[in-house]
Amino acid sequence: MTLRKLGWLLLGALLVAGAGEAQERKVPYWASINTGDALMRTGPERTYPATWRYRRRDLPIQVLQVYGNWRRIREQDGTEGWMLATLLSAQRTAVVTGNGPAPMYADPSSSASLNWRAEPGVVGRISNCESGWCLFDVGGKRGFVEVDRIWGVDAGEVVE
Repeated sequence: MTLRKLGWLLLGALLVAGAGEAQERKVPYWASINTGDALMRTGPERTYPATWRYRRRDLPIQVLQVYGNWRRIREQDGTEGWMLATLLSAQRTAVVTGNGPAPMYADPSSSASLNWRAEPGVVGRISNCESGWCLFDVGGKRGFVEVDRIWGVDAGEVVE
């Protein structure tokens, strides 16, 4: 075996191990869709019919069950189905919920200065979640949002 082939094999093994590690967590757990074209199916095999095609990357989902390379997921409206683990990412995201824009503050306090407002349906990456607030990043526009205005994090959950 050439050194080049060995390098590709090692890289492939590392990528597979990293993807598996991110997906082998205690259920339920939060994840996101890592591609702009992902199918939800009625069962954990490609032979099951697709019920939905997701065309939006980074949508938050909750993983409810693990079956081999398949994950039973729940989306924001409560719809459940199966998706290949390779279509999911450990990257934490959330979607704005409620009526009207969600304020995004400079600090985790409603008395802090207002940085932005995010309309319901806007998806962003979350971090620094604590005490009912998450840092919400939408394409570089960042601010703290109250957890009750986003779907993709549990109340009281700490996300670094």
